[in-house]
Amino acid sequence: MAKRYEIYRCEVCGNIVEVLVGGVGKLVCCGKPMTLLAEAEEDPGYEKHLPIAEETEHGLKVKVGSVPHPMEEKHHIVMVEVVTENGVHRRYLKPGEAPEAVFCSVGEKPVALREYCNLHGLWRNERMG
Repeated sequence: MAKRYEIYRCEVCGNIVEVLVGGVGKLVCCGKPMTLLAEAEEDPGYEKHLPIAEETEHGLKVKVGSVPHPMEEKHHIVMVEVVTENGVHRRYLKPGEAPEAVFCSVGEKPVALREYCNLHGLWRNERMG
């Protein structure tokens, strides 16, 4: 059963989908079941992958890693998310950009931060400071 906010990947073509409304069916792409991406929190490499938030005068700044994550064509952060009780706020990043994003005051309490690395998958941090 797929649940809201879960992220799945097709192992054949690389499509990635996020569930908006959960249901009982299986997600299928290219004729095969999609793989649910596990949310890593403190595996090896966490120093370059765990999203970290800090309040700034411009809003909530989310950086990826206590050590800056590479942002090269073959290895980069695809997106950063702030998950709140009411929704998800997302920014897409490109190779060459800084591995960070600023989210203007969303008026909602953040409950988690997530990021997706094209090589090392999905990472989550529920510590907001």
